[in-house]
Amino acid sequence: MKDILLITPPFTQLNTPYPATAYIKGFLNTKGISSFQMDLGIEVIVELFSKNAFIMLFDFAYENETIQSENAQRIYALKADYLKVLEPIVEFLQGKNTTLARQICTDNFLPHASRFDNLEDLDWAFGNMGMQDKAKHLATLFLEDLSDFIIECIDDNFGFSRYAERLGMSANSFDELYESLQQDITFIDDITLQILEAKLEEVQPKIVCLSVPFPGNLYSAFRCAQFIKSNYPNITVEMGGGFPNTELRSLKDVRVFEFFDFITLDDGELPVELLHDLVVNHKDINTFTFKRTLLLESNAVVYKNDSPLPDYKQSEVGTPDYSDLLLDNYISVIEIANPMHSLWSDGRWNKLTMAHGCYWGKCTFCDISLDYIKIYEPVAAKTLVDRMEELITQTGDTGFHFVDEAAPPSLMKALALEILKRDLTLTWWANIRFEKNFTQDLCVLLKASGCIAVSGGLEVASDRLLKLIDKGVTVEQVAQVTRNLTESNIMVHSYLMYGYPTQTEQETIDSLEMVRQLFEVGVLQSGFWHQFALTAHSPIGLNPSEFGVTPHYNDITFANNDVAFSDVTGIDHSKFSNGLKTSLFNYMHGIGFDLPLQDWFDFNVPDTTIDSECIFSALQTEPSFSVKPTAKIVWLGKTPFVEEVSKTKKGNTYISLKMTFYNKAGAFQIMTPLDEGEWLLKMLDDVMPSNGTQKSFNMLKKDFESQFENFELFWFSKPINTLKENGLLVL
Repeated sequence: MKDILLITPPFTQLNTPYPATAYIKGFLNTKGISSFQMDLGIEVIVELFSKNAFIMLFDFAYENETIQSENAQRIYALKADYLKVLEPIVEFLQGKNTTLARQICTDNFLPHASRFDNLEDLDWAFGNMGMQDKAKHLATLFLEDLSDFIIECIDDNFGFSRYAERLGMSANSFDELYESLQQDITFIDDITLQILEAKLEEVQPKIVCLSVPFPGNLYSAFRCAQFIKSNYPNITVEMGGGFPNTELRSLKDVRVFEFFDFITLDDGELPVELLHDLVVNHKDINTFTFKRTLLLESNAVVYKNDSPLPDYKQSEVGTPDYSDLLLDNYISVIEIANPMHSLWSDGRWNKLTMAHGCYWGKCTFCDISLDYIKIYEPVAAKTLVDRMEELITQTGDTGFHFVDEAAPPSLMKALALEILKRDLTLTWWANIRFEKNFTQDLCVLLKASGCIAVSGGLEVASDRLLKLIDKGVTVEQVAQVTRNLTESNIMVHSYLMYGYPTQTEQETIDSLEMVRQLFEVGVLQSGFWHQFALTAHSPIGLNPSEFGVTPHYNDITFANNDVAFSDVTGIDHSKFSNGLKTSLFNYMHGIGFDLPLQDWFDFNVPDTTIDSECIFSALQTEPSFSVKPTAKIVWLGKTPFVEEVSKTKKGNTYISLKMTFYNKAGAFQIMTPLDEGEWLLKMLDDVMPSNGTQKSFNMLKKDFESQFENFELFWFSKPINTLKENGLLVL
């Protein structure tokens, strides 16, 4: 028996748990509140893609005469072949049956339906990938064929990472969702509710908290809440998560509270703790004080935020706790040949945040008026790495995805140094802003600590529009930062945007040309175009007239986030979608750079005004010889082998130190005068991350000049420049 059952309803990612319930459970542990968590989505997927379930699915489709298309007929005709390999394929994607890869990659092992139509492109798309990755891609296509069968013949709301998403997308009214909840439950609902009922009987919670991160979780959350209200009326049901935080702030429809007792907004720790106190300790609701909670009172939706208690600091919320979750059940898939998408969907990652909120917090398209972005609070690097070590012990996984809006470079530096100090072998990636603080040396440090990839917003590759967005970067700066990251072997993915208010067709084509050049020179490895969406809580949504936007508002009684609009240009930006995405797919595979931009579109577009050498020129920057006095000096290399070398010239004997440094790639040598060399050896030892001390350029200068003269001359000498090329960093 537990006080609280935390649930992520179907569906989110297949490969790793959405972290919200793990965050809340970790916090509840610090308060001694008993809880249990489950990812209902992955449990439903594993049950759905089982042999027994698909036997019933095939029979259901046949009996109800829903097998109409040629593709569905083919799958049904080959049902025995699908059933034979279904469970082995799922086990392979769970990492439990890796030797099956050789079978999967052979001809005639998997049945093929429409998802395999472009199979001849496999070697082109995955030519540099190993057998395991090719097999994962083929196995993913196999599951997608079966998913298509479900959508056509059983339930058109199904999707691997979402369910009935359209019911939650821009649903200003609750009517359609409410009506769907009055219909008979679907095949997938039935599986969901059976698993839920078994867990309710096992855990016997007093409170069920449903975390709803996306529109694709909303329908199932309501179905689960409906089931609990009908069958377990004594259980209190609460909803929180990303969807209500952004979409339900204007909620008025009282029918929502037929399903939920409470909806909490923004940081969930204190609101959930207070609800626990209310329910478990039987407090009087009429005198109780709440934190950011919607509830029904006198047949009206009211928002209560009258608790005097402050929210918890990030240092107080505890380490996310992934216990209870069925980590061995998660499924790694490779849907498309995009290197960053494979990070999102392949392998299990421990999710963490370096900081609450966004340190930049200015982008005009972003919901910066909401607390989860507006309130910035970083976590100390030591605390972060403590949490990482706890999670490794708990989960056995050493991979981390930092899910910050934009990870602060200063904190990334501190995190990297702390990881290196503890001599940990980790793999991690994060979302960033392409800002100038990502110097070559910082990127080398990040890579040394285990950073393998970053994603960041180039958005509209136009300096005029980047200024309107208030991104705080220029295209030239983005090129230089992505070059620094790429040269450090950190993969770079860029979010790209088209259709920003006042964007002209010329600027769209010029943005594409900038993107083409960034891929051609090799500083971007991955990207994704998305069309601008106006959200209610962004600076543009709050002040549309300042951005040349005319919003088209509906009456809001349920969700309020995406807002229909028109801008002063009157351009239909959606017509660019196919050309932008097709060209990008080709650029990611290193082809199509010589094609005229016009060739990607089936309508006339203007010629680009961007010089063909624009990005190349931006990368021809001279290195700076200035060093900030406060810059930290770090040595990533090893202690060298040292020998004294004597030379006699004109009767004078000079003694030098020859230092031989070994690294993973080979060795190199430097020579220095004896006394300066002895100082250098001590300095290198002092600034190794393992020593945990950080010395600034100014500190080293003072120490050097207490014994010798002209530190700058020494610092820019050939031996030191050689060290700088091999792991002596200025940060």
